[in-house]
Amino acid sequence: MKTKNFPRQAFSLLELLVVIVVLGVVLYFAFPNIVQMRRDSEDNLARARAEMLNLAAAAYFQAVGDRPTARANWAAAGSDEARYSTLLKPYIAFPTASLAGFMPSTDYTVVFNPEDPLLNKAELFGPSGQISY
Repeated sequence: MKTKNFPRQAFSLLELLVVIVVLGVVLYFAFPNIVQMRRDSEDNLARARAEMLNLAAAAYFQAVGDRPTARANWAAAGSDEARYSTLLKPYIAFPTASLAGFMPSTDYTVVFNPEDPLLNKAELFGPSGQISY
């Protein structure tokens, strides 16, 4: 009597375990790199947005034309949020409602020079401290 050889219809348990182990090893090495890439991209976006705020401040001072008046308006605005909302928003493409919303996440903050933003760039702080740009 002849026996029929049927083709295999499923994977063995050993084959499934090998695939799971290989995927686990790949994820073990790839996951830290993915997290670091995300952190780096947020830092780069925060740098770009801080530079955009500096350009908006320069555009504001140029549009006002009279530097003492512009400095007085800048100082009268008081807080960085007020400076963003009242003075800088018209000079930013696609501005958000608040300065905190303009940054990539709540871990990033921008501090403007209270006297004259043209003398020094705004300071940028992130999760790891001050970020130079």
